[in-house]
Amino acid sequence: MLIGPNTFAGINPWAVLVSAVATMVIGFLWYSPLLFARPWMRLMGYDPDDKAELAEMQKGAGKLYGITFVATLVSAVVLAKIVDFTSVNTIFYGMKVGFGVWLGFVATVQLTGALFGKQPTKLFLINTGYQLVCYLAMGAILAKWPH
Repeated sequence: MLIGPNTFAGINPWAVLVSAVATMVIGFLWYSPLLFARPWMRLMGYDPDDKAELAEMQKGAGKLYGITFVATLVSAVVLAKIVDFTSVNTIFYGMKVGFGVWLGFVATVQLTGALFGKQPTKLFLINTGYQLVCYLAMGAILAKWPH
């Protein structure tokens, strides 16, 4: 059975929710003009100065953000369960768990996708860097917030 009566035992739903919201905030900053919006857009084949293209991208953004938030909640639940299994309860060790999950699962999957998709190295670094920061933040929040 994939989901049973103890699936969510040891998980603080508020910590999961805050972790997911934190990753969205990180994403808004990471992919904003403050940080990596322009290089990311160029590497994705968009012209950051083309107002019509930007408007077109923004049309479907709400649905994409919604789906992304659900995916982030799933990631936060799974990471919370790993934190619970390992009895980690400090920010530092939570970040270590987040780093391990990022390195072992996220970065490797993204690297494979980037290689076979023939994506530029800079694009891979921007995207996986974002994921690294997110998993470090989620690990810290999930480990420190009482269960």
